[in-house]
Amino acid sequence: MTSTLFAGRICLITGSSRGIGLGIAKSLAANGAKVVLHGRDGSTLRSCLNDLLDPAKHRYIAADLNATQGPRAIAEELNRMHGRLDVLIHSAGILGPKTPLSEYPAEAWEEVLRINLNATFLVTQALLPALRKGAAPSVVFISSGLGRAGRADWGAYSVSKFGVEGLAQVWADELREEGIRVNAVNPGGTRTRMRAAAYPEEDPLTLPTPEDIAQVFVWLARPDTRITGKSVEARDWIGRAPAL
Repeated sequence: MTSTLFAGRICLITGSSRGIGLGIAKSLAANGAKVVLHGRDGSTLRSCLNDLLDPAKHRYIAADLNATQGPRAIAEELNRMHGRLDVLIHSAGILGPKTPLSEYPAEAWEEVLRINLNATFLVTQALLPALRKGAAPSVVFISSGLGRAGRADWGAYSVSKFGVEGLAQVWADELREEGIRVNAVNPGGTRTRMRAAAYPEEDPLTLPTPEDIAQVFVWLARPDTRITGKSVEARDWIGRAPAL
């Protein structure tokens, strides 16, 4: 794959100050994209720009998805920066407590669903005008195996990922005729802070890094990839070049 395929391609990744989001951002930048990082803390995001190839060409947006105005703030800042969007990748998310539903705190339940599910809908909706101006637009949601089979103690996280799977399918069906592709990716176990919090007994060195699983996101972000409405396994792409 050559970097010219992504030349001028504008890619926004939510939750990209660390973990999977930052790993995807690094891979897209390495392939020539203009990346827009997103997170809550501006100083952290400024530092993350230095992790990307050719930092001066990339931008960041600081906005809190737990705040009512967060999704709209992202859209307004993106429009000020570029006026259009080619790729939107939803990486922002939180784990929430691992506890039985009978004991699950209501406030935590609402927060997990607000960030993992509601915000993905609202950000996509707010950025839809910019995506409609983009070239071969692509939207990618990050799902989970827990969004396909529920498991005890995973509570709101699992439910939110079931919602993400459905949300991606509805967006894909509604936007198909406009040429906006929408897909979901299950990253599988990945070496991140969230994974370490969920499985503190696990050796992180046995897991792939965010950069290891980023190739499928690069493939889905390509302007010549055609699939839409699918849920893809990132593990199937480890070690593969993001080519057709």
